[in-house]
Amino acid sequence: MGEMMDKVTVDHIRGFKGRERLPILTAYDYPMAKILDELEMPVMLVGDSLGMVVLGYPDTTEVTMADMLHHVRAVARAKPRGLIVADLPFGSYENVEAAVANSQRLREAGADAVKAEGGLEIAPQIKAILATGIPFMGHLGMLPQHIKEEGRYRVKGKIETERDLLLRDAALLDEIGAFAMVLELVKPELADSITKTVSCPTIGIGSGLSCDGQILVSHDLVGGFPWFTPRFVTPKLKVAALIKESIKEWQLEVRQTAETEGKA
Repeated sequence: MGEMMDKVTVDHIRGFKGRERLPILTAYDYPMAKILDELEMPVMLVGDSLGMVVLGYPDTTEVTMADMLHHVRAVARAKPRGLIVADLPFGSYENVEAAVANSQRLREAGADAVKAEGGLEIAPQIKAILATGIPFMGHLGMLPQHIKEEGRYRVKGKIETERDLLLRDAALLDEIGAFAMVLELVKPELADSITKTVSCPTIGIGSGLSCDGQILVSHDLVGGFPWFTPRFVTPKLKVAALIKESIKEWQLEVRQTAETEGKA
């Protein structure tokens, strides 16, 4: 990654396939985007996961376009060299017209590309988005925007019908022209098969280590949301605990200063 000097393009990301593993993290605000840019992060995702770790929603289905636009603008103000990918939120790509209009709004807010969940069922929307010149990243496996239908987060591809559908959808996304695809909670053996059969990079999250890259929610990686950590994440830091310790120390300083001044 030392050679990353100019703005990353989707062609650069495609070029990682078979050459170098792709690390991707989420960014929801200006400071994190600046930090990731200084670390030469090739892609940063303004994910609808911000609904849980920033906005306090129970799941991603309550995230609105207004929420996404607000956070995309904040990330874009950092002018990162890495590719800014923005999630199309729940209900924003129900049909071709909505998918195109909302993708254009995210692009105008500063996103370089958009991401949406699904395969064959949203193929017309994906084709229409790509036809406008907006790059598209796919998302298969466990689809968080369908959590109310699913009832729980679970590994996909354990049964033959799921495996066949995932292989079909992965091939379809690749053929349509997705420049990369996220595989979330896909059985590792199946994620490996998909990775070997598609021409674009696969980005795993809870899908084993054989994907072309890995993506995590930044808060999960650094322990910034201690109330819930996915089973497949081992935090590298306990930043929430460090923040609490810093605040405690400051609180003590304030109280001690007040007591000292009172005695004087």
